[in-house]
Amino acid sequence: MIRLERRPAPSRLWAALTPALAVFATMIAGGLMFALLGKPPVEAIRTIFWDPLFGEFAFYYRGQLLVKAAPLVLIAIGLSIGFRAGIWNIGAEGQYIIGAILGGGVGLAFYPMTGWYIFPLVVLFGAIGGWAWAMIPALLRVKFNTNEILVSLLLVYVAEQILASMSLGLLRNPDGNGFPGSRNLSAYEATANPELIAGTGAHWGVVAATIAVIFAYILMTRHVLGFQIKVSGEAPRAARFSGVNPDRLVIFCLGISGALAGLAGLFELTGPAGQISIDFNQGYGFTAIIVAFLGRLHPVGILLAGLLIALTYIGGEAAQTNLGLPSASIDAFQGMLLFFLLAMDTLSNFRIRFGRAKVA
Repeated sequence: MIRLERRPAPSRLWAALTPALAVFATMIAGGLMFALLGKPPVEAIRTIFWDPLFGEFAFYYRGQLLVKAAPLVLIAIGLSIGFRAGIWNIGAEGQYIIGAILGGGVGLAFYPMTGWYIFPLVVLFGAIGGWAWAMIPALLRVKFNTNEILVSLLLVYVAEQILASMSLGLLRNPDGNGFPGSRNLSAYEATANPELIAGTGAHWGVVAATIAVIFAYILMTRHVLGFQIKVSGEAPRAARFSGVNPDRLVIFCLGISGALAGLAGLFELTGPAGQISIDFNQGYGFTAIIVAFLGRLHPVGILLAGLLIALTYIGGEAAQTNLGLPSASIDAFQGMLLFFLLAMDTLSNFRIRFGRAKVA
């Protein structure tokens, strides 16, 4: 008989080993999945994890690594602050979309003007868009005690409908011959977000992600608000007795995660994506949940996890092109990572015991 026995205290060793073990287990399970699809499993794993870093076209792929990692890190940093406080924002994808729409709309309103002030305004309104969308579940929880998980998640589908409406209507390119989608903001000088250092892929979104990591680290380790966030997540009643205002914490955590998600959407819009289109959203808001937990909700861990997941995006695209893997298999591969991470996290709090349980 196999049973789980709760540990007296969480195991620090298992907590440290879990991310690496989850990645290893994902490689094995993913290899089996690729084999069932009729593809060479070892070659598929090598294409995903090895070739983008050390293969023939590694120089190009390394430049793309920062581009893919930046929105994931930005969103995951915001989510991790809320998760630590027990506030579950699952709708970052919607905040990502609304941030891009509002910020992009401001940029298009200035077209074809030029001026140094336009891009900062676009960035500001991108953050405001994500923040405002996150305030809906925040205020509903504060005023009516609604579940922020359900509200934020359902708002993703509302945001997607708004995105489709804007792509086909208000923000559609008047010179686009009737095709859906806005003007190309990355080609418009006032809103373009190009590489800051040639060949690195680093744009302003990468800078913002780096600043977010530093800010979150200082907040969680050096500021009293970070202490209140940790206490609220680990012992809510003790937090209330110590004078923490739970409503303010909800508004702060959802607000900061929404603003960072909006920034991620805006930098993606003015950089790699270029235009507001029906298929603008790439699922970064959901993938960032994996990044947050893989990074153990720690800013530095999230940075490393973001780079790892970005690697699966880049390697996954290469595997689709070179090996003919379906795109859904790459999504499933990333999902496996979260599954194994959560499954193995159990070992931090429980021991595996063999034999019959003692009867009192």
